[in-house]
Amino acid sequence: MSMLFSTAKVASLNLKNRIVMSPMRTYSVQKGDGVLNPLHFAHYGARAVEQVGLVILEMTAVEPEGRTTEHDLGLWNDEQAEELKRLVDFLHSLGTKVGIELGHAGRKAKAESVPVAPSLVEAYSDDYNEPRALNIAEIKRIQSAFVTAAKRAIQAGVDLIELQGAEGFLIDEFFSPVINRRDDEYGGELAGRYRFVQEIITQIRDFYTGLLWVRLSLDDYAKEDEQNKLTEWQTISQWLERDGIDCLSITTGGLFDKKPDHIYEGWQVPYATAMKKAVNLPIAVTGMLLDSKLCEYILETKQADLILEAHVFDTNARWVVEAKKEIGRA
Repeated sequence: MSMLFSTAKVASLNLKNRIVMSPMRTYSVQKGDGVLNPLHFAHYGARAVEQVGLVILEMTAVEPEGRTTEHDLGLWNDEQAEELKRLVDFLHSLGTKVGIELGHAGRKAKAESVPVAPSLVEAYSDDYNEPRALNIAEIKRIQSAFVTAAKRAIQAGVDLIELQGAEGFLIDEFFSPVINRRDDEYGGELAGRYRFVQEIITQIRDFYTGLLWVRLSLDDYAKEDEQNKLTEWQTISQWLERDGIDCLSITTGGLFDKKPDHIYEGWQVPYATAMKKAVNLPIAVTGMLLDSKLCEYILETKQADLILEAHVFDTNARWVVEAKKEIGRA
C-alpha cells in the first residue's frame, strides 16, 4: 500500500491522500482589490481535478497594508469572502479539501511606502522600503484583523486555516531575535517574541474548533547569533501544540535576502524530522520534492506525515497521475 496515496487523518479532517498543494502566490489579482477571479478558479480547480488531497490557498492578506503586492488576495471585506465561498464550494464539488493561509507581509509589504515591522530595522532589500515599528495599538489591530479574517474563512466553509508564520512575514518577524528588538511584552526573550502569534491563536480558538495550522521557517541562512536555534524552534513548536495547533508546515528561509548554500531534492526534510522529535503533531514538509519515490520514502520512514507540493505543478500538471504510476498505484 502506497503511503503517498493512503488516506490520512489530521485531527478531525480526513484526507484521501497525503499530497497537499502548498500555498503558492499567483500575484493574479488584476484589479488590486484582493478579490478572487477566474484565473484562481482555474489554477486551484486544476489541482482538485488531478485529485490533490488538500489544496491550501495562497497567502491571503488580513488587511490591505499586509499585502506583499497589490496583486495579492485579501480577506478583509465581504466581497472577498463571498468569492472565497464560491471557490471553496467549487473545490469541494471536485472532491478536495480546502485550506487558506492567512498572513501579513510586515516589512515585506512591497506595495507600501512605509511597511511595518516589530521594530525599527533595515529594509528587507534594496527593492523594499524601510519599515517603521508597530506600536501596541497597531499590534492589537493586526491581531484583530487575523481573527476577523479567520471568521470570514470559516463562514466561507474552509476545512482548515493556516497562519503564515514563516518566510519572513510579520509573524516570523516577531519570532526573530534580530528583526524583533522590542523591549516590551512582545519582544525580548523567546516567550515574548512568541506572544504575538499566541494571542492570535487564543482568540481564534475562542470560537473555532476546526483545524488550525502554522507554517514555520526553521533556518534563515544567517549566523547562529542572528537567528533562532533549532532547539528554540522546537520549543516554539511545543508551545504551538499546547495552544491548540493541529499541524505544523515546515519550510526555511525568507526572513533575510539570503539563499541556502545547497539546494537539492528533499533538502528541508531534516527540519521536519527535527520537529517530529519535539511534538506529537502531524508535520507537513516542502522543498523540491519532485520525485514521487522520494516522497514515498519520506512518509514510509516517518520523517514527515504530509507532502507539500508547489512549483512542480508549474512544470508538470500531471504530476499526481504520473506519481501513481511510478509507485505502483496505476
